[in-house]
Amino acid sequence: MLIVLPPSETKASGGEGAPLDFESLSFSSLNQTRRAIARDLAALPVDQALEVLGISEKLRPEAEANRVLMSAPTMPAILRYTGVLFDALDAPSLPEQSWVRLAIGSALFGVVGAQDMIPKYRLSGGTKLPTSDGQLPTMKKRWGKAITKALQASEELILDLRSGTYQQLGRVPGAVTVRVESVQADGSRKVVSHFNKHYKGLLARELALSDAQPQNVSEVAVAARDAGFVIEENEKKPLELTMVVKG
Repeated sequence: MLIVLPPSETKASGGEGAPLDFESLSFSSLNQTRRAIARDLAALPVDQALEVLGISEKLRPEAEANRVLMSAPTMPAILRYTGVLFDALDAPSLPEQSWVRLAIGSALFGVVGAQDMIPKYRLSGGTKLPTSDGQLPTMKKRWGKAITKALQASEELILDLRSGTYQQLGRVPGAVTVRVESVQADGSRKVVSHFNKHYKGLLARELALSDAQPQNVSEVAVAARDAGFVIEENEKKPLELTMVVKG
């Protein structure tokens, strides 16, 4: 099973790895598009980048980081991304054999393995990044079917924990997804939004640590329950699991 996580806007700075080497990245079929996006992103003047990326002057260093994308130091992708989900995942405390089960969606890289060495960058899945000839394609158009094909080629069951924006960049037929619901005081259910990433980070951690090798949605549910989660299967949406948490 391959667990595909969403990326985060926030990323750790620095790194001790050599500059970006596309040939060393997982899912090599994505390299042509990766190179094109990286070239256009690095070429974007900082002032223009603030507007294109939809960020404020306060985040100018984020746009400046894109300019040195190809020469900046790298670190493992699973350590580069930060935020609520990655705090819950706590990748530094995971054994490296668990990292093999993890991948991260990305507007720049499509999808990367947890151990892939990447630089700091700023680019979201909803950005329209100008091309060298002045066009403004969506990230979905840039990626086409490449991400879908790359993940299908892994021939593993995909547990897709990406957010909607990143699923749109490359949906995977047959992938298992997870919906998080909380039980309210009156017994009713409410979809979790604010802490959604937190719970998915906890789930990803436990499944990455598990010795189970799920081959279908029911086996994912069993592995998650064995790790202590309350998981329901959905007859109407057979590939969607519901994680039930206390409100």
